[in-house]
Parts: sequence; C-alpha cells; structure tokens
Amino acid sequence: MILPSMEVRFFFLFCLIGIGSAQLSSTFYAKTCPLVLATIKTQVNLAVAKEARMGASLLRLHFHDCFVQGCDASILLDDTSSFTGEKTAGPNANSVRGYDVIDTIKSKVESLCPGVVSCADIVAVAARDSVVALGGFSWAVPLGRRDSTTASLSSANSELPGPSSNLDGLNTAFSNKGFTTREMVALSGSHTIGQARCLFFRTRIYNETNIDSTFAKNLQGNCPFNGGDSNLSPLDTTSPTTFDNGYYRNLQSKKGLFHSDQVLFNGGSTDSQVNSYVTNPASFKTDFANAMVKMGNLSPLTGSSGQIRTNCRKTN
Repeated sequence: MILPSMEVRFFFLFCLIGIGSAQLSSTFYAKTCPLVLATIKTQVNLAVAKEARMGASLLRLHFHDCFVQGCDASILLDDTSSFTGEKTAGPNANSVRGYDVIDTIKSKVESLCPGVVSCADIVAVAARDSVVALGGFSWAVPLGRRDSTTASLSSANSELPGPSSNLDGLNTAFSNKGFTTREMVALSGSHTIGQARCLFFRTRIYNETNIDSTFAKNLQGNCPFNGGDSNLSPLDTTSPTTFDNGYYRNLQSKKGLFHSDQVLFNGGSTDSQVNSYVTNPASFKTDFANAMVKMGNLSPLTGSSGQIRTNCRKTN
C-alpha cells in the first residue's frame, strides 16, 4: 500500500525527530509519581506570582535545552574542573534564568518520588505551566525523557538563533531541527512574554528604519546609545505579562523589539502568517501548542539511555 504524501511526510519527520519520541507518553508517571504534575504546577505558579518574568524565563529554558543535543537537561549542568557545560555559552550567559526554580521543583519531586522524574521532564512541564500561569493555553506534555551526562558548549554557541538573526538565518536554525517556517513563526510568539536586555536591541532602535519612531524613541529613554546594557524592556509592550497574540499585532505596527522579531513582518514570506495569527488567535494557539510538543520530542534520551539525575546541576 502506498501512503498518501502527507503521511509520508509525517513518517520522515518522525524519523528526523528521533525514534525515542515513540516512547514518550503524557501518562508516563501516572503510577510511579502520580503527584508530579500537580507539584510542578504549584511551584511554577508560586514562582510566576513572585515574578511574572520567570514564566518567560522557564519557557526559554526549555527552548535553549532542546535546541542543543535534544531535550535532555544538558543546559542545567554546572561547570566543574573537569567538565564544561552550556551555561557560559553566548546565548545563555547572563541571560538564561530559572535554574533555581527548577532546583526547587526537583527537590520537591525527589521527596515525593526519589530517582523517578527526570530534570528534562521537569523543564518541559514547567514551560507549559508557565504559559498557562500567564493566561495562555495548555497542552499535553509527553513525558519519559531521561537526563544527559554530557553537554555541548560549542553547540550552544552555534545552534541557537539570536536576536540579530535575519529571516533566512531563523529558517535555517529551525529547519536544522526539523521545523517548518510556519512552526518557526508560531514558536516566535513566545516573545509575547518576557523582557530583554538593552544590549540585544540597541542596534535596532538606533539604526533600523522598519521601526515605529515613537516606539523607538520611548525605548531609547531606557536604552542609551552608550551604557545601560542590562536595562530591561518588555518584548511585548502591549501585554508584557499575558500570553496572547499581541506579539504579532506589534509586528504589524513595526514594534518588534528584536531585529529577529520584525523580520517576520517586513514585506517577506511570513507576513501572511503574522496577519493570520492576528485575525485568528485560535490558529496561533493550535500551531504553538503543536510546535511545543514537537520541540519537546527533539532527540530525547529514553529507556536505559542517560540517567535520572538526583541533582539537576550535576550528573549522578
């Protein structure tokens, strides 16, 4: 029997993502640690209530983990005298946050079910719960990942797209991980929450022309031409702590904070998708949730591969 073309494409995509994803299941801990999801949710809600920005940080932590040798919690490993992790990579140093929240969750989970729940799964669930905590939507997170015993500083430096990426660069970075352009645009919607340092958008607000002039001037007040590198501005100025489709409306108004944001709506091939997410928020919800599940399936360690770390910051 010859499979229809769409099924063929799905089959090859499945192979690209990795056979390990076949072993992931949203009910993986139903018998071995039935309270794990409620425990993670409680701790994420507490952290986000204390600081709304933490929701965006936990979502980004999952992204930066999965794009470097798969969703294996490699990003959580601290450097030692004999081991170099990913925390000092350019995209992560003084930028990625949420490690302490993951530590707290891990401690709570270990007291419930010692040696059962991986750090990689905690990061994946915390990302979903962060979106929900900030008014967004939910999705079922497949579980059963195990934790790596290795990390890759070089991959972290080379495989994560940055705030100055152009559209071709974004497409390449995401395509290398098996994502379509549509999925890239959907995942970019995570910039509807969170804040960014002046260092990463200074060039845009002083040198670029496809930016609303009032928007740029207001940002310059908190991001001087010299100095103030760590001054923060929200990625979505209209609803900075609510997970919605406001990010795409901002792009239509030339109010994308990063260069890599505004290239999604700049007279190119992705303009129509941005427009569709503005007029049809439900399509953004569906596409984002599906893309998050797909990202969570990137090269997971399953079965006897890897380990279940007792401390997320170091191997057992």
